[in-house]
Amino acid sequence: MSTVLVVEDESAIAELISINLRHAGYEVTLAASADQAQREVDRMLPDLVILDWMLPGQSGLALARRWRSEQRTRELPIIMLTARSEEADKVSGLDAGADDYLTKPFSTHELLARMRAVLRRKAPEALDSAVEIGGLKLDPSTRRVTREVDGQSREVKIGPTEFKLLHFFMTHPERVHSRPQLLDRVWGDHVFIEERTVDVHVKRLREALAPVQCSQLIETVRGAGYRMTQQVSTQAA
Repeated sequence: MSTVLVVEDESAIAELISINLRHAGYEVTLAASADQAQREVDRMLPDLVILDWMLPGQSGLALARRWRSEQRTRELPIIMLTARSEEADKVSGLDAGADDYLTKPFSTHELLARMRAVLRRKAPEALDSAVEIGGLKLDPSTRRVTREVDGQSREVKIGPTEFKLLHFFMTHPERVHSRPQLLDRVWGDHVFIEERTVDVHVKRLREALAPVQCSQLIETVRGAGYRMTQQVSTQAA
């Protein structure tokens, strides 16, 4: 689960962003000033910062420049929020070190899309790291899913959407994901896709995992969504 620091002094905006990010599966910390943001970054480096331009005391612009000048925070992904829409202001924000720039008001879908894009650009190696749960191995770089059964490595035949869905489940195990969350994180910004589409692809994913006795890794949580458990049953699927 990616960690996000939201630096915003307007409490209503900060809370709205926080609620939507948590709903999308992010772990969120709030800071209302540059000093508080610096303390949070000193305590634990987040995966991404959403930084408001106008802050009490030191501005977000100055804070971004400071982080870019220090070794520990030089590569910290930053998305700057501002009410300023002039081109010169956008250039100033990007020149200060922001990876992207979003003008208020903005939609949650646009913010999430820009966050995903920044995280992909900043950490492509993380997306290519192989993961393993319950003996099931997924390698994004080769797009292969395998599991050892009866002493032999068997490859899972899986479609591209099911592969993306499985990758998300395996990198976020033991966490319940609602259908809207899965649509956002796996399908992206295709907001007109029906939620029942998730059920169809989960069914296909389970069918693909059945020959290697891993279909039971994907659990249905009634009234909530789906979860990937890290324990494989001793019984065949």
